[in-house]
Amino acid sequence: MQPNETTTSASGRKPDHAHEEALAELRSHGGEQREETLLPRVISIANQKGGVGKTTTAVNLGASLAESGYSVLVIDLDPQGNATTGMGINHRNVAGSVYDVIMNDAAIEDCVEPTSVRNLFVVPATIDLAGAEIELVPAFSRELKLRRALANVKDDYDFTLVDCPPSLGLLTVNGLAASDDVIVPIQCEYYALEGLGQLLRNVALVKSNLNPTLEVRGIVLTMYDARTKLAEQVEREVRDHFGAKVYRTVVPRTVRISEAPSFGQPITVFDSSSRGALAYRELAKEVSRGATRRAG
Repeated sequence: MQPNETTTSASGRKPDHAHEEALAELRSHGGEQREETLLPRVISIANQKGGVGKTTTAVNLGASLAESGYSVLVIDLDPQGNATTGMGINHRNVAGSVYDVIMNDAAIEDCVEPTSVRNLFVVPATIDLAGAEIELVPAFSRELKLRRALANVKDDYDFTLVDCPPSLGLLTVNGLAASDDVIVPIQCEYYALEGLGQLLRNVALVKSNLNPTLEVRGIVLTMYDARTKLAEQVEREVRDHFGAKVYRTVVPRTVRISEAPSFGQPITVFDSSSRGALAYRELAKEVSRGATRRAG
């Protein structure tokens, strides 16, 4: 399906002018994935659609990078706190949370919790974060709270992954303003590209107003069911739209990936030899390709 066709695509949306402008903007950022990855790196996992695999990707990509020897910090910026529980952390037992970092100017290092995976750490979310969108409205420099907090610890981790909430509100803007890159998970199902143009426009706005170095690093296809023709059509359409920005690795829809969070474990621990674990390890290789520490 070509971008300029007016019929409804496999993704379930009719292309509109603003949507195509956003796609053109993404292509203008460079069609190739980076061959060099300068560390440390802060990466937001973002898509305002819910249920596309943001948290699953943040947790399992983080665990796979940690398994490869990188020091990884996951920041749970979603009020649902699923990344926190998915890494085995009980939010009731934490000394501090990302809410304290953003709203109370707590030092982020005082809120970091270790996980059962070596080299993998998390700044947990608690239910308090649900009110942060409203509380941030009158706050001074409200969009830059997370970036300022991360300045003191960024060099302590090779990768910092920010699990953004399924919205385009102030929490997501904080994540984007603090990041070097954005990775966008796209579900291989109907309406896959719905709203993606708005996300890309928001990334462009953050880039022009708050964070001039922000780039869309890549797009990862998630919940791929090889038994359906729709998944194949969506993959083809996304790759036609975004070219080399789409990671080669496709994350399959599997029961084991769905089960892992209920045990508080990444899929790489819960079922190390499963298709999901292998996929996230391959994705980690793509994300970390050419990784080197910044000089000085």
